[in-house]
Amino acid sequence: MKLGIGIGWRPEIADEVEALAGIDWVEAVAENLCADHLPDSLVRLRERGVTVVPHGVALGLGGADRPDPGRLAALAARAELLGTPLVTEHIAFVRAGGPLTASPRLEAGHLLPVARTRDALDVLCENVRIAQDSLPVPLALENIAALISWPGEELTEGQFLAELVERTGVRLLIDVANLHTNHVNLGQDPAKALDELPVEAIAYVHVAGGVEKNGVWHDTHAHPVSAPVLEVLAELRSRVDPPGVLLERDDAFPPGAELAGELDAIRATLRRAATVHTAAESGERTDTAEARERTGVADPAPAEGRAADPVPAGARDRTAVAQTALLSALVAGTPAPEGSDHRRLRVQSRALAAKRADVVAKVAPELPEILGDGYRPAFLAYAGGRPMSGGYRRDALDFAEHVLIAGGPADPVARRRLTYWWQDRSGARPPGRTTRLVRAARAVLVGK
Repeated sequence: MKLGIGIGWRPEIADEVEALAGIDWVEAVAENLCADHLPDSLVRLRERGVTVVPHGVALGLGGADRPDPGRLAALAARAELLGTPLVTEHIAFVRAGGPLTASPRLEAGHLLPVARTRDALDVLCENVRIAQDSLPVPLALENIAALISWPGEELTEGQFLAELVERTGVRLLIDVANLHTNHVNLGQDPAKALDELPVEAIAYVHVAGGVEKNGVWHDTHAHPVSAPVLEVLAELRSRVDPPGVLLERDDAFPPGAELAGELDAIRATLRRAATVHTAAESGERTDTAEARERTGVADPAPAEGRAADPVPAGARDRTAVAQTALLSALVAGTPAPEGSDHRRLRVQSRALAAKRADVVAKVAPELPEILGDGYRPAFLAYAGGRPMSGGYRRDALDFAEHVLIAGGPADPVARRRLTYWWQDRSGARPPGRTTRLVRAARAVLVGK
């Protein structure tokens, strides 16, 4: 399956994406699509023959729990709606707690790294098998960027991915920006990871921008693609010709001409690196094959007929305890797990709170409008003592309720507006059209 050159489709740049020349395919965040109809822009792209791949962010296949059947069904429905050749998700956990630990459910609101241990790999492999059986098309999984690492890891990233492929037949979505992020933050060598992983299992590649602050690389998807990331892309292309390469941008969207320039830089990088790959193919064997033999990682067996390995007794429970302890330290301020890097945990904790504030501001733009400059400090103070237990819309309601219970905002007009906003959205069902019109008129009068 050859995808070609693509770009991440986002509603904010839908027009720009449609106007870009030479786009073979796009990727859309699965959770942002309705299950029964597509945005007009994606309909037009599909009519032009542009492939649309749904990219999930909320399954949490690396989590201790088995995948949620409802989330799997939703992802499958979007795959059917799009007529896509594959779906993608992440090697990450996004929530912890619950029945396995007899503790409250915690949501990270972000992708967190899976420990590269045998327990975590066993759990991940079974979860992947469950997902594969539930989806109508093949699944590919993405390596994630990390600000933190787990103590006591038993495998390198390349070894972990190689064994995952060998045991499940899952395909890989390799994000070269994430490899660069882990190089800066965790000292992991991108070239070594590429040497160890089965490059023939790559479904496609992500390329994205980020920024370095105080020695930490933040995978923002809101900055131009940097030269070091393109160098990792060249490293990968020197080993294999990936079926697809996609530019990701999730915020601070530039004009279409800048997006086109980044795509041109990606194409140029691939062309230059292709000559190295051609030279490598002319030899008796590639460096990747030699490296994987040295590390004892076998070539992936065909997916057909491979039996699923059972999860060893206690592996899910041990994984659940470890993930809950880490996430609780990050979002609830509980003691950090033994052996953790406390400085990096603080960086990750602040990053999670900042992302919560940013996403809540997007899903509920009325809140920063009502609270003004006080929104962000108020939300970060709230997030420091209130872990997220549901989605971002629930988080927005809980934050508004928290502000009102605390007696805020100080401005009476803002307090009335926030009260009406909360009342409109906190009921058991959405208000009817007449109620909405009355409340809209009342809001106008209050604002005068």
